[in-house]
Amino acid sequence: MTVSGITTRVESLLVDGVSTELRIAASLGIALLAVVIAGLLVPRVATRTRRFVTGWAKGRFGDSASETFERVDAVAPVGVLITILVRLVQLAVLSAATFVLLVVWGQISTALQLVGLGQLALPAIGQFVTTGLVLLTAVVANDFIRDAVTEYTANTKRVTAHQEQILTRVLQVALILGAVVAIFSIWGLDITSLLAGAGILGVVIGFAARQTLGSLLAGFVLMFSRPFEIGDWVAIGDKEGIVTKITIMNTIMRNFDGEHVVIPNDNVANQAITNRSRDGKLRIHVEVGIDYEDDPERAKEIAREAVEAVTMVESNPEPQVFPVAFGGSAVTLDIRFWIAPPTPQRRWRATAGVVEGVKSRFATESISIPFPQRTVSNRDTTETETVTQPATSGNIND
Repeated sequence: MTVSGITTRVESLLVDGVSTELRIAASLGIALLAVVIAGLLVPRVATRTRRFVTGWAKGRFGDSASETFERVDAVAPVGVLITILVRLVQLAVLSAATFVLLVVWGQISTALQLVGLGQLALPAIGQFVTTGLVLLTAVVANDFIRDAVTEYTANTKRVTAHQEQILTRVLQVALILGAVVAIFSIWGLDITSLLAGAGILGVVIGFAARQTLGSLLAGFVLMFSRPFEIGDWVAIGDKEGIVTKITIMNTIMRNFDGEHVVIPNDNVANQAITNRSRDGKLRIHVEVGIDYEDDPERAKEIAREAVEAVTMVESNPEPQVFPVAFGGSAVTLDIRFWIAPPTPQRRWRATAGVVEGVKSRFATESISIPFPQRTVSNRDTTETETVTQPATSGNIND
C-alpha cells in the first residue's frame, strides 16, 4: 500500500469514526496545552536554566566566568539570545500543535506537507543558529585574546608594544581563519578547492606584490630582532629621528625638522641602523684648537674643568680631553663627554654649553684659539735692471 493510500484511509477513519464534538474538544485541549507549554513553561525553564548555569559556572570557575559572561553580554546581550532561543522553542511547540490539530481534523496530507516543510527548514535554521554561535564565539574569543596578550605583556619587559601588536594580529588572523573554516564546514562547502584556488592566487599576488610582501616579512623580522623601539632616537641609513610608530609594513619616525618620515620595513632591514637610545647614554665629541705656543697639558685641564661645570654633562664616565692632531695653525684637542638619557635636545644643549664654557675659560686663562690666517704681500717691479754685456773682439771688414 502506498503512502497516499494510507493517508486516504486514515483520513476516512478520522472523519467517519470520530465525532465533531470529540474533535472540537481535542482541539481545545491541544491548543490550551500548546499555549501553556509555549507561553508559561518554556520561559520559566529558560530563566531557571540561565540562573542554574550562571551559578554553577561562577562557583566552578570564579571571576573568569563572570568576565566571560560580561564579554558575551557586551557583544550580544544574553537576554536577547535567550529570547531568540525561547521564540524558536515556542515556534516548534506551536508547529507540533498545528500538526496534531491537522491530524485530528483528518488533514493528513496537509500535515505531511507541514512535516516536509519542517524537514527542509530545520537544517537551514540549525545552520543559521550554529553559524551565529560560531561568530559569537569568535568575537568573544577575539576580546579574550586581546585582553590576555595585554595582561601578559604588562607583566614582562621582554615584549615591546610592537611585538604585542603583531602577536595580537597573528592570533586574530588565526581565529578568523578557524571561524571561516568552521562556517564552511557547517554549510557543507568544499574547502579543498578553495585552498587550491587560494594557493594559485597567492602565487600571483606574490609576484605582483613582492615589495609589499618583503615589507611584511621584514616587519616580522624587526619584531623578533628588536633593533629599536617606539621613542628611540635612531639613524636608519641617511634618515635620523625619533621612532613614533612601527607597523607590520612601515617604520615611521619624526625628524628634527618636525617631518614624519615613512620607511618601508624592507628598506629598514637592508640598511645600517644606529640606535642612540639603546644604552641609555651617549658620548659626544667636540674638537677645539689651541695655539702651538700654548701648553697642551694645561689646556687639557682647563677644558676638562669647563666641561665638568656644564650641567647637562654626566660625571660618570668622566669627561676626557686628548690632543689628537697637528692642524695647519693649531693643535687639535678632542673633548669627549657623556649625556644621559640621550635625546637630541640634550645633545644640542650639552654641546652648546661645552663650546661656550671652554671658550670662556680659554679666554680667561689666555689660551688662544687660533684660526687660519693668510699673509698677502706684493713685489715691487718698478725698478729696472741693467744688463751689461762685454764687447767681443774681432776684425770688421768693410
